[in-house]
Amino acid sequence: MKKDPDLESALSRNRRWIANNQLKNIILRYPNGVIPVKYLQKKFKTLDLQGKALNWLKKYPCCFEVFLHHDDEYYCRLTKRMMALVEEEETVKDMQEPALVQRLAKLLMMSLNHRLNVVKLNELKRNFGFPDDYLIRIVPKHSNLFRVVNYSGRRSSMEIELMSWNSDLAVSSVEATAREQGVEPCFSSSLPSTWVKSQERSREFNSSPYISPYSDPKVLVEGSKETEKRTVALVHELLSLTLWKKASILKLGHFRREFSLPEKLNILLLKHPGIFYVSNRYQIYTVLLRESYKGSELINKDPLVVVKEKFGELMQEGLHEYNRRHQLENLEKKRKKGIVLGRLDKVKDQNSESSDPDDQEGDKLGGFFDPEERKRFYKVLFEDDAP
Repeated sequence: MKKDPDLESALSRNRRWIANNQLKNIILRYPNGVIPVKYLQKKFKTLDLQGKALNWLKKYPCCFEVFLHHDDEYYCRLTKRMMALVEEEETVKDMQEPALVQRLAKLLMMSLNHRLNVVKLNELKRNFGFPDDYLIRIVPKHSNLFRVVNYSGRRSSMEIELMSWNSDLAVSSVEATAREQGVEPCFSSSLPSTWVKSQERSREFNSSPYISPYSDPKVLVEGSKETEKRTVALVHELLSLTLWKKASILKLGHFRREFSLPEKLNILLLKHPGIFYVSNRYQIYTVLLRESYKGSELINKDPLVVVKEKFGELMQEGLHEYNRRHQLENLEKKRKKGIVLGRLDKVKDQNSESSDPDDQEGDKLGGFFDPEERKRFYKVLFEDDAP
């Protein structure tokens, strides 16, 4: 598949956001939310980080507050602004609970036996916006819809089962859009005008009737065009239910039996470039729903995505503050040493991730107050495995 620069940017990831989010969760789980820095240092290896934890934390003063205790040991807690975001995220999760319930029900309704393995679902729970404690936070409160079962007795065999079918939920995003427009349901295809053959194949594929992903696949003939039509509809619906309208093909493949997916799912997706964009960025095959993006930006953002972006903005603000202070300190040192300096306004602003020697991926973040730089920052903010 020909690379799309905008969508490649949308698939970019920022290991700093991931690490900081993991640090945030570790701190929140610690008693009173105050944690010894030396304890975080021990966690650095599991977070795939190098260097001193203290130095890392100081680079994000808007997120982490580091202080000395009476025993001359450094401790860390989240800043007031960071805690406000944590509370806002929890509030959004509570408000979004009805949407999360519907999302889980729709996933179960698309599965063959209306059951999904908990271990497998946990691998994609953050893609769908499910909180870590969704098994005790959501499932028990809706016993009319879900129940946890284990028919084999093995711990790895625990499943969530759908208790009742809701016809109102058995409507895909493609069908919902078609109803709004008063047309027959079909897949949206966005391809360059020069892709003549691909456009012809797309029109031919859309010429046959749309098959709902909520329909029973057992009545379809394996390997038929109808089966392919339903599979494309199912992957489209799965991606439309995710926060970022993208997912790892490998992780989707773990549900091959549950969703009756083909063994070589990536090959099927590559046959439909107008619907899906497949990338091998970072040696991980990822599929993205084209229609959900304008350039590299999501068209419709889930409230949880909005909160996550605020965390990214706070992180960037702290980095800007740290880099500016660090730059001024270096200038002062040079003045004291008698080094002749040019005018300050000729000094390049080095407020970017790549200016940090610890950054192995070279993510360029730019100045916080530059709108274009902030856009670029958000393009590289999240990945599939972001907590």
